[in-house]
Amino acid sequence: MMRKVNYESQDRREKQVLAALNAAGIKDVEEANAICDKYGIDPYKTCEETQQICFENAKWAYVVGAAIALKKGCKNAADAAEAIGLGLQAFCIPGSVADDRKVGLGHGNLAARLLRDETKCFAFLAGHESFAAAEGAIKIAGAANKVRKEPLRVILNGLGKDAAKIISRINGFTYVRTEFDYFTGELKVVEETPYSDGERAKVKCYGADDVREGVAIMWKEGVDVSITGNSTNPTRFQHPVAGTYKKERLAAGKPYFSVASGGGTGRTLHPDNMAAGPASYGMTDTMGRMHSDAQFAGSSSVPAHVEMMGYLGMGNNPMVGCTVAVAVDVAQALAK
Repeated sequence: MMRKVNYESQDRREKQVLAALNAAGIKDVEEANAICDKYGIDPYKTCEETQQICFENAKWAYVVGAAIALKKGCKNAADAAEAIGLGLQAFCIPGSVADDRKVGLGHGNLAARLLRDETKCFAFLAGHESFAAAEGAIKIAGAANKVRKEPLRVILNGLGKDAAKIISRINGFTYVRTEFDYFTGELKVVEETPYSDGERAKVKCYGADDVREGVAIMWKEGVDVSITGNSTNPTRFQHPVAGTYKKERLAAGKPYFSVASGGGTGRTLHPDNMAAGPASYGMTDTMGRMHSDAQFAGSSSVPAHVEMMGYLGMGNNPMVGCTVAVAVDVAQALAK
């Protein structure tokens, strides 16, 4: 579909966007859009469907990323995800927090991990506290297993059992209510209630009472890749759970790839919240740096905050789902 190319901070992004396209043998964003049309995929629409409040620059970034992947002939979805990351990275504003952390490449690499069969379970850690995590989970559940040999298990794990039940009911996930024995350290599943049929019901949503139960839930599901939110309880739940679980997994000789979503310049719970630039460590940002293998920039859910970090106007959590979905579209289009 032909659309007029116009997006936020275009003058600050265009130079590196064109450089990335030219390196792939593509003249400009218009040609990138035409390449996607030729193969019958619409990354612009996929992005919009994933998080309806996303910005124009996010939609065009996925068009650019998909065109690069198509031009490279990425018939494998994981390879396509990495190529899409090149397009996403090109939209980072030079000198910004997102540019410093290479967040675009990080998103491509994370999606690639979820599309490879060695990853068995992916967790949105603190996910049920954010509708954006649900948006990401829905896209992953509907897309990743189209190209994987073994289905990827997706869970949401956050603080509070009532919140987990509410998110499950609204989104059609399966609510898992647990009880944790603090004396023995045993986690018991009390009930599992699916609130729909099909792909959405395969997403399990857990609510924990505290960090110890949250870590036990991670062990129960055998989570090997997770992304934290930076939402309601970053210092009380998600960062302590990720850090504790990582320590235990490494001690057990098992792999665990931890992504810290959120953070950036002067994030909450820090007196220096007016500072700027990659060196500004807010409290939640600092905690993320302690456990993460990759750290994103800006909110897990709010497009404006991610854009403020010099990246795209789209929450980091839905962005994970969008990258997976577009990568699958690219691989399937090339396989025809």
